[in-house]
This record gives sequence, C-alpha cells and structure tokens, in this order.
Amino acid sequence: MAVLLKRLLHPRRPPAALGRPLGRREASLDTHAGAAVRVRFAPSPTGFLHLGGLRTALYNYIFAKKHRGSFILRLEDTDQTRLVPGAAENIEDMLEWAACVVGIPPDESPRRGGPAGPYLQSQRLALYAQATEALLKSGAAYPCFCSPQRLELLKREALRNRQTPRYDNRCRSLSEAQVAQKLAKDPKPAIRFHLEGEAPAFQDLVYGWNRHEVASVEGDPVILKSDGFPTYHLACVVDDHHMGISHVLRGSEWLVSTSKHLLLYQALGWQPPRFAHLPLLLNRDGSKLSKRQGDIFLEHFAAAGFLPDALLDIITSCGSGFAENQMGRTLPELITQFDLTRVTCHSALLDLEKLPEFNRAPRFELCEEAGTPRFCFVNSGACRGQAGSSEEGGGPGERPWRAEGRADLRHPPLCSSRKVSFFKPHPLPWGRRWSGLEMPAAGRSLGFPGRLHLRRLVSDETQRRQLVGKLQALVEEAFGSQLQDRHVLDAAYVERIILLRQGHICRLQDLVSPAHSYLWTRPAVGRAQLGAVSEKVDVIAKRVLGKDLL
Repeated sequence: MAVLLKRLLHPRRPPAALGRPLGRREASLDTHAGAAVRVRFAPSPTGFLHLGGLRTALYNYIFAKKHRGSFILRLEDTDQTRLVPGAAENIEDMLEWAACVVGIPPDESPRRGGPAGPYLQSQRLALYAQATEALLKSGAAYPCFCSPQRLELLKREALRNRQTPRYDNRCRSLSEAQVAQKLAKDPKPAIRFHLEGEAPAFQDLVYGWNRHEVASVEGDPVILKSDGFPTYHLACVVDDHHMGISHVLRGSEWLVSTSKHLLLYQALGWQPPRFAHLPLLLNRDGSKLSKRQGDIFLEHFAAAGFLPDALLDIITSCGSGFAENQMGRTLPELITQFDLTRVTCHSALLDLEKLPEFNRAPRFELCEEAGTPRFCFVNSGACRGQAGSSEEGGGPGERPWRAEGRADLRHPPLCSSRKVSFFKPHPLPWGRRWSGLEMPAAGRSLGFPGRLHLRRLVSDETQRRQLVGKLQALVEEAFGSQLQDRHVLDAAYVERIILLRQGHICRLQDLVSPAHSYLWTRPAVGRAQLGAVSEKVDVIAKRVLGKDLL
C-alpha cells in the first residue's frame, strides 16, 4: 500500500471518470439488449440465514429463472471482526435445504464453483486493490490517516449537536508533502472515495426515478480499510462488475446508497447494472426482522419440521410481485406469475402464526345444500358461485374428481356455505367405499388430497419413503423404551399412519405429540384412575381381560 501511494503522489487533479461520463440514458441503468440475466444473492456471514434473506434469495432466483438467467451466491465476508463461525456454511446449507424439495440452488457459489469465482470476497482482495489503485491514480480516492479516536470524537460532537455524524473530509486537502510525511509513520492508511459532483439519477425497477445527493449530506466514505479489506460500497461494485451481474435485487435499505455506488461506477468507467430494491419483510407488529430473533432463522423452521415449500409460500403470499395472491403455489407457478413491475413499495407483514396452515393439506367436509350432498373444502373466503351452477371447469354430468386422479383447483365451484366444493351435484353411494375412500357422514371432516405442501410430499412415492424414515426416527427419539411393540416402527405401518393422518397434521412432529401417542404406545392407566371412571371396574376388567386387576 505504501509503495503504491508513494508512486501515485502527484499534483492533485479533480476526480474524473476513467471512461466517458455516463449519459442520461445510461444513468437510467438500461442494459444492453439481449444480454444474459445474471443476479446474485450476497449475504454477509455475520449471522445465520433468516426469512428476510430467504425472501431476497427467492426473488433473485425466480427472476433469474423467469428470464433463463443465472442465480449466483456470493458471500460478503469482508468484515472480519463480525464473522460468526459456521455462518457461511449455514447459508449455503439452508439454501440447499430449501432446494431439496422446491429447488432454489445457486448456479454458482463457493461450494459449487463457477466461471466468475472465487465467490468469497475475502479471496478477491487483489481485485479490490486494483480498483483502488485506479481510483487513486485518477484522484477519485485519497489516503486517510485519521485515527479511530478522532473519528469517534467527530461522531460524539455531531450527536451532541443533534446532527448526523459525518466525516469532515480533512485528509482530502492534504498536500503531496504531507501525504509523504504521514506515509512514513503510517504506511497502511484507509482509502476514502472522493464524493464530488452531482449524483446521477437512476430508475429503480420498484421505486422509480431516484437521486440522492450523498456528497451534500455524507462525508467521503472509506472504500478500503487499513487491513486491505474493502468496505461494502467498493466490494459490491467491483464484484458485480467482474461477475457480469445484470440486475441487482436487494433490500430497500440500500436504496440511498445506490447513488454512491453509481458514482463509483462512473469513476471506474464501468456500466452499472439495473437496480430493483425490494420492500422490507417485517414482523406482524411492523417491527423489522432481526438476526437477534431466534425464531426467524431457517434452521429453527427446519428443526421444527416445517417444509421449505411452506416457507417459500408464506413469504411470497404476504408480499407482492405476483399476478395472483394465493396459498399453495408451486415453484413453477411462482416463476410463471412473477412480474417485477408488480412489486410494490409497501413493506410486507409476515404472520408466522399462519405458517402451520401453509404446511398442511386442506381439510374437507361434507355439506348438503338443496338436498344435494357435496364435498367441500373449508374456506374463509367469499363464495364465487352457488351449488349447482355451471361454471368453467365443469358442467352437468362432468366426472367428479376422484382420489386417484388429479384435482383441478383453479376453477372449483363454490357453495353458499363459504366452502369450496370439489364435486358437482352428483349422487354418491353413502356408506360404501367410493374411489378407494370411505365416505364419512355429513359434517364429518376428511383428510382429502389437496394442494398444499405436506400433501404433495405424501403423494410422491420417493418423498413419502423419506417421510417414513424421518417419522421412524422421531418415534424412536420420542418414545424409545416406552415402545412395548417394536412392530410400530415397521415401514408399512408408519406409511399407513402418514397416509391416514395427512389431512389432520401440519408437521411430522405432530404425530409424536401426546395427542397421537396412542399410535405408538399402549396407554398405561392406573387402578385409581379406572376406579374414578366406574365403581364396577373390577367386574368389567374380569369380563374383558379374564382376570382380576392387581
């Protein structure tokens, strides 16, 4: 660093772009027609992956696949003081967990590799040094020798005066001789970017036209720290350029910083990507999702038995950007429906209390209207039609949906009792087996095949075998020595339990709860408890068991 700075000492020139200045058309971030779409998810491993990060990753993935592009995972680990051990591995592990069912694996990543690697910023320091050298040569950057103590005093003074803390750009005006003198004492100064001139306007794909005059409200930012590691501002610009990123989809908290990044692009003579800033994902009470919340990390939901599909479903259903807002969408449906122009500027409120409903299959009931029995999905929404109406998707005499077939849930006729009917008026042979299912009496619930995610897994033979293995492990862990009959762990029995109870549970863990313990263990009831039920317990026991109770 010291050698570089000494070589660069020369009369100061005002900052100028290394290439031609960006025009108004380029400032709008138009990309070249026909260019490949490449997007990136670039979390910092200062914590484990949580729902906010998953939402950003999902939107990037969906956008890339809709435009037949590439989805890149890049880990921004340049803040070495805040790294959390295991966080980098956890981020990719959780994306692969989400990918195991619904499929959002990155095309390029630290683990998978790729043509634009390495994908850890700590392994790309030479690129940041090259960009810094170019900025120093052009006069767009300068060394800063201010001590941490001085910077802290500036911050305290601003806060005391109720002002926004900012650097006073003191080292910007140092002469060549002063820089040489200070380099002799401090050969590894920080490097700051010279904020000067009007920030270019840009058209954000979500928030529209923006311009933030950062030079008038901020001090010159540090772009390279004294330890040789870049700050976010330089690293993201350099990496997005060298990785060929065409679109940057990131949280709206970076909207204000985009003007600063555009000035860096301009100073380096590079074409910037297009930007789309996504509104924040907030808690139900409007507070910001925080890494300090232990229940928002993906590993918490994975351990609790929630399905990746359900998490992707709930974070897209509470947000915007889709042609329809509905539960139970598959990833191909999300890709088809996604439209970046539909993303609104309003923050999305996440109600995790509804997550179990996204994880389970729908519940169906029998109801009778106008004397005609119908199978209905319990729904809290308003009805679209009346019983017996002839709507798209089925008319009089249409073959009813059967258990072994595939339901078309897009245009089901509704009955007036606020339940979605999956049957046209059709006489059913009550009390007999029909289509492989036993019909219950009217008003009884039935775990019927539906669209949501647990049902999808059960209906797939390969996935169902995996569920059987997981449930066997859960039963062994929950009951262990209490299993009087080890045959309850047989795969055939466990599979039958899953098939029979799928419409009544939200997670596999529900099947080992106390309410379902009867499936695995024999109930142990004491003599005193039986005596409280009936005074004739001894007589009953002798007749049933053929012997007296002890």
